[in-house]
Parts: sequence; structure tokens; C-alpha cells
Amino acid sequence: MPRKTTSSWDFGELFPPEQTRRTLTVSELTLQVKRLLETQVGSVWVSGEVSNLRLQASGHCYFTLKDAGAQLACVLFRSGARSSRELLEDGRKVLLQGTLTVYEPRGQYQLVVQTVELQGVGALQLAFERLKQKLQAEGLFAPERKRPLPPFPERIGVVTSPTGAALRDVLHVLTRRQPSLRILLAPCRVQGQGAAEEIAEAIRLLNRYQEQCAPADRLALVLVTRGGGSLEDLWAFNEEAVARAVFESTLPVVSAVGHEIDFTISDFVADCRAATPSAAAEIITQDAVAARQFVLESLERLPRLARDQWHRHQSDAAQLEARLLRAHPRRRINEAWQRLDDLRAAAVRAGRFQLRQAQSRWETLRAAWQRLSPSQRLARHSEQLARDVGRLAELAQYRFTSHRQAYLTCLERLRLLSPEHTLARGYSITVDPTDGRIIRSVHTLRPGQLLRTRVRDGEFGSRVE
Repeated sequence: MPRKTTSSWDFGELFPPEQTRRTLTVSELTLQVKRLLETQVGSVWVSGEVSNLRLQASGHCYFTLKDAGAQLACVLFRSGARSSRELLEDGRKVLLQGTLTVYEPRGQYQLVVQTVELQGVGALQLAFERLKQKLQAEGLFAPERKRPLPPFPERIGVVTSPTGAALRDVLHVLTRRQPSLRILLAPCRVQGQGAAEEIAEAIRLLNRYQEQCAPADRLALVLVTRGGGSLEDLWAFNEEAVARAVFESTLPVVSAVGHEIDFTISDFVADCRAATPSAAAEIITQDAVAARQFVLESLERLPRLARDQWHRHQSDAAQLEARLLRAHPRRRINEAWQRLDDLRAAAVRAGRFQLRQAQSRWETLRAAWQRLSPSQRLARHSEQLARDVGRLAELAQYRFTSHRQAYLTCLERLRLLSPEHTLARGYSITVDPTDGRIIRSVHTLRPGQLLRTRVRDGEFGSRVE
């Protein structure tokens, strides 16, 4: 095969002409993807967890739906159902129905949500809250309608499963605390489809029995109970039918469903709520147990009360004896004599006190009269005059000494500043004899000029050369 030279290469195979290339803009490509998603996928149901929820002032909701491996941008527009918006909350598991599309300005695919549903327990919890709000608004939970439990029940009705652990727990506690208590069981299912209707019918059955039975066989209250479980297991006690049956019961109702942390609608409607079935049995028998305990304690308390009463009577007798001794006539006479002695001593003390006060007033008046006497005033003024004369003499002497010292200081300063003192130290003063001007610089002299010089002990003339 002949070898191609460099000039024989066909570059058109590597770089096709512009007219054979199909070039799309970003907007066109995004539009094609959007159409493909809307036509091929369209409306879908998606489950996941809500995160990054943002509620805008416009009324639109933006959030992210995520699971362990991916996330999806979602938007619920203002035109969507308001109840759907209330179900959205960060961290909540939801089931969404919407249309998959592309938000073109960002090139991001997203789900336009039309329907929001809660998943699993979340849906049950929402139904629980809605029914709770409804029944509360109707007054089924009002505290004023709740009745007190009978203090000493002799016969009670129990609504529960005959094979459940709750019944065994209740029987165990009742047998231990009040063996005489009789129980009438209204068996029913407490879980599953149709359980709520059976529970409600069992409550009504016990109420009908109460109306038809003999007075000796009448019930004191109704206990509605079951053991613990999940929210789904306890759901029968959250049904409206059970709540209505508890509310309409003529007998007081005790609700003990689940464990301590579990709350059901029947708990709120019942006259009394117990944390567990065993706790309900303890509440029902608490007065009987307290009465039995009171009797047992009385066996010990009565002898102690008798001893206390005997000691109190002994104490009262001793007090009466002491009062009789205090009320004896001799005691009163002695007290009167003591009182007389006290009064006599008080009178003596009062006389002495008045005498001291009179003497004090006399001394005060005598001192005041002496201060006002003319001779005393003249003596005081004479002493003041002598003191003033002495002070004037001292002041005059001080002023004279000060002025003399100042005079001597000025003389010394004048002597130090006089020309004679300067000449005495070896200096001389040269002047121009024509005008008496002092020569201070050689630059003011001219040759042949006559000068006059003064020294300490005379003057002499000179000529400038």
C-alpha cells in the first residue's frame, strides 16, 4: 500500500465542516432535557426526608428531599393545598406526589409538589393530634366533668384481652392488695382491625349490666387496659369510637394503656389515667390498702395514745397542784410585804433623785449669776485688754524688724549695682569728653580722638592712635 505523505492527509475527517455540526445553546439543551423529563417521567410519587425547608414571603416553599444516597430539590407553590404546607418540617419523613421538571435559569431538575403525605408513624401521629384537638374542643377532656373514683370498690369491670399480660398484672396486684375485690371481665381484642369497636362495645356492655344487675352486684368503676407496644399496637385506644364510649359511660373509667411514656386518647377522656396496668390496680385499691394499714397501725397507736393521755393527765394534775400552792393566803401576804418593801425603796430613791436634781439646778443658776456679775465682766475685759496690748506691741516690733531688714537688703543691692563697686573690682569706664557717651566698642572710635577714662581713685585722658 503506498505511504501517504504529510500533504496527502485528509484533515476533514478529523474536523468536519461547520455545516455538518449540530450546536445547541445552553437554553436549548436545558429545554430538551426539561421536555424529556416531563414527557418520559412526568408525575411521580417520591419518599424521603425533608431538609433545608425555606418558607418565602411569597408563600412558596422550597426544600430538599433526601435519603441515604441522593437528594432532590422540591418546590411547593402558594397555589398548593395549605394543609400540605403544614405537614412540611425539617427531618420529617414524607411521601410526595408531583411533576418532575427542570428549573431553566439554574439548569437544575426539581419536583413541583402537589400532594404531601406523612409516612408511617408520622401519619398516625398527625391523626392522633387532629382527633385530640377535635375532642378537646368538644369538651371531652374537661377537668370539671371527671368523676372521683369510689374509695372502697367491691366489684369492678375490666375491659381487656383475656390472654394479655395486662390482665395477669392487674389480677396479681389486686390479689395481693385486696383479695376480696371481685372482677367482671368484658373480653375484647385490644389490637388490630375492628379492635376499637370491640373495646367500645365492651364498655357499653358493662354499663348495661350496671343498669340491670342487682344492687349487691353493681360495679364501682370500669378499668380499660392493655400492655405496652408501638403506636400502631395502641392505635385502637386512639379511635373516636373508644373515646365516645368512655365519655358516655355512667361508671367512672380508669384508663391504663401501654407504659408510662404512652398516652392515648382514652387516657385524656377517662376519669383517671394510670401509667401502667399495675399502677391502675394500685390506684383502685389505694384506699383499701390505706384502711388496712390504718387498722394495723392502730394496734400500735392505741397503747401509745393511752400512755400519752396518762402522762398528760399527770402533767395537768401537777400544774393544778402548783397553782394551788401559788394561790395560798400566806403566799399572797408575803408577796404584799415584798411589794411594800419595793415601794418604800422606790420612794427613797425618788426623794434622793429629786434632791440631786434641785442641787444641780442651784449650781447651774449660781454659775449663770456669776457670769452676769459686773465685777466678773470687768475682770474679763481687763484680761482681754492686756492680751490685746501685748499683741499690738509684738506686732509693732515684728513690723519694724521686717521693714529694717528690707531696708538693709535694698542698700546692699544698691551697693552691689553702683559703678563705684564695679570700679573697685578693677574695671574702668571710658567716655567721649565732648558728649559724655560711654565707649562700648572700638568700632565707634576714630584716630586722634580724645577720650576720658575713670578708674577707682581718679580720672586720666588719652588719645586714640
